[in-house]
Amino acid sequence: AAAEFSALCNSSLAERNYEKPEEFQPLMAESWSVSEDHLVYRIKLRKGIYWHDFTDPVTGKKHTDVEVTAADFKFYVDVVKNPDVNCEPMRGYLQDLKEVKIINDYEFEVHWSRPYYGSLMVTLGLSPMPRHLYHAYDGPFDGRRFNDDHVRNRMIVGCGPYMFVRWDKDRRVIFRRNPRYFGIRYGAAPALEYIVYEIIKHPNTRFQALLSGDLDRLDLTPEQWVQRTDEKPFRDGTLKRYKYLAFSYTYIGWNLTNPLFADAKVRRALTMLIDREKIRKDVYFDLVETATGPFSPTSSYTDPEIKPWPYDPSAAKKLLAEAGWRDEDGDGILEKDGRKFSFTMLQAATSPTQQRMMPMIKETLAAAGIDMKIQNVEWSVYVQRLEEQTFEACCLGWTSPIDPDPYQVWHSSQAGIRGSSNHIGFRNAEADAIIEELRRTFDMEKRIELARRFCRILHEEQPYTFLFVPYSLVAQSGRYRNVRVFPTGMPESLFWVPRNEQRPVPGL
Repeated sequence: AAAEFSALCNSSLAERNYEKPEEFQPLMAESWSVSEDHLVYRIKLRKGIYWHDFTDPVTGKKHTDVEVTAADFKFYVDVVKNPDVNCEPMRGYLQDLKEVKIINDYEFEVHWSRPYYGSLMVTLGLSPMPRHLYHAYDGPFDGRRFNDDHVRNRMIVGCGPYMFVRWDKDRRVIFRRNPRYFGIRYGAAPALEYIVYEIIKHPNTRFQALLSGDLDRLDLTPEQWVQRTDEKPFRDGTLKRYKYLAFSYTYIGWNLTNPLFADAKVRRALTMLIDREKIRKDVYFDLVETATGPFSPTSSYTDPEIKPWPYDPSAAKKLLAEAGWRDEDGDGILEKDGRKFSFTMLQAATSPTQQRMMPMIKETLAAAGIDMKIQNVEWSVYVQRLEEQTFEACCLGWTSPIDPDPYQVWHSSQAGIRGSSNHIGFRNAEADAIIEELRRTFDMEKRIELARRFCRILHEEQPYTFLFVPYSLVAQSGRYRNVRVFPTGMPESLFWVPRNEQRPVPGL
């Protein structure tokens, strides 16, 4: 949610074309050029892009008419690369970004230390950062002070299409269209004047708010999509449904630092004890695709020869026996070297699908002699347990980038680092070598070959039990026009509402 809010208020040098996401189109950058060796990107900024005016909540100083310059991009890179700043996953993408050299207020160069295929994506995806907000003191920038600057971190100061208005804790977050947004002069301003996020924690209450018209848009659960969308607002067109395959996947992650999950045979057995087809039908109502790896099934990077491990309790029990797990004392639970095969699975307290799915998994594991306990936790606690790697098994999801770089999630160097995306501690020398070669390879056929080799390693190792690629299931008010579905989703920047159908803004 924080990333979504920030994206509303900020902009980047360029963005992917909605219809052809492999292509970039300019935003803050007027133009750019790339050296033949892919090591230097020269950026020319548009003039007349301004930061949102604001009053510093700590000092009380008012900041108005502050123009975005090249120094703000350098500040962003310096902050992310600062080892004291809590942004380990982001730092992985910038590890080979050597420096930003300022030429003048509107031109700068981004220098990379080595050829990196993702350097174009990362460079053009750079956003500026308001130094006048986050370094409003004398002396060098202090990363720890930045982390703990909770008052300033409760606000968003950007230069993008929307301005942060207010956050009513546990109620709503309000944004208003930026009247000085630079896109206005190019005919690229969003039509909606306000965007309001209502914070409603219970899924059924959210759905009732949608039916009553208090919400204009809601991501539906598969159960709601199948069983609740025959109600009158959907029949008469007051609400419309949109369905498309998401660029994401869900998984169960096994903490590989735990001896229970150290053996790949055990992890394959665990996967083969999870009846994904039954879960797909009974929990997701067939509104998911079974995942085989970390890349989108529509991507060329995905190996079509890899098939999901089947639900096969007999084969799974054989693998467990080969790994030395047997029920020696006849209590129904496998054991090895005096240790019972018993572990705890984290369950997100606000996820209705997990609440339905986890008991099913617990049952099929129990039939094979594995005791899985379920611990229901709030999201803030869940994240803390992941960052500290104080968990045994978790169930989560990742987005699937269009041009994947597995480094952040899968490289051994990211294991054991607090806050790392490699929270399960996966380490594999062959996978590391492929990831590193993939980062410096620009030939697409070679990239596909490398990515598919990487997929085969994950398939055999099963550090994750790859679960499903979900469909995005969106219900939206029929008041909105120009609602379009592209390969990367439904950009709300294209929406508009006729004047006679507009409504007052809640909370204002």
